[in-house]
Amino acid sequence: MAIRIDRRAAATQAQGIEPGYAQTARRWPAQPLARRPHTRSELSGPRVERCLPQVRGDLAGTGAKRALGQLVRLRVRVVDEDGAPLPGAVLEAWHCSAAGKYIHPNDTHDAPVDPNFYGAARLVAGDGGLVELRTIKPGAYPVPDTDGWWRPPHVHFSVWGRVWLSRLVTQMFFPGEPLNDADAILNAIRDPEARSRCIARLVPSRTNELVYEYQLVVRGRRASPGMP
Repeated sequence: MAIRIDRRAAATQAQGIEPGYAQTARRWPAQPLARRPHTRSELSGPRVERCLPQVRGDLAGTGAKRALGQLVRLRVRVVDEDGAPLPGAVLEAWHCSAAGKYIHPNDTHDAPVDPNFYGAARLVAGDGGLVELRTIKPGAYPVPDTDGWWRPPHVHFSVWGRVWLSRLVTQMFFPGEPLNDADAILNAIRDPEARSRCIARLVPSRTNELVYEYQLVVRGRRASPGMP
């Protein structure tokens, strides 16, 4: 039996070409997306979590290898449109250091490199669809070739489903950040309610870590917005 999934409303997803941010034109498809059905070759192939092993569940480190910055713990739950958890989903996360520096040769920001921070991890959701990542809170950074635009602290997520064609790429933002209101990427999502689904929730903690909870909805009307 075919499963019908309604198209997402355009206002709930990031606008493809964002004025003032030249890189969006290079990151967005020039042609309309083509829907490719899942055939036996996709559905019966190797599961994604077996091909993409877990890497670095702790980006903060300890002792002499401790990264600079505020310790945070991200509790990310991956669910479907009905709120049912999706165990086995592969979650990739990457973000900049507390100084706003990515470990990437294309990052020309003059912020210092933290030798104890490698800002990328890959985790597999457990039975409850939950992934936990201990890391440091990323900093803000200026966007090259723009007129004074600074990106707010954020974390990039890539969620893989059970097959290679099932993937969601998005960004998570932190609550209470003044730069959120002026961020061109976050505000490329025109629907305010959908935009709010990109912001994590700070929850009480009795440790030296700030704890943020976030929910990734992979499909349906309340699906997490896709962002570059």
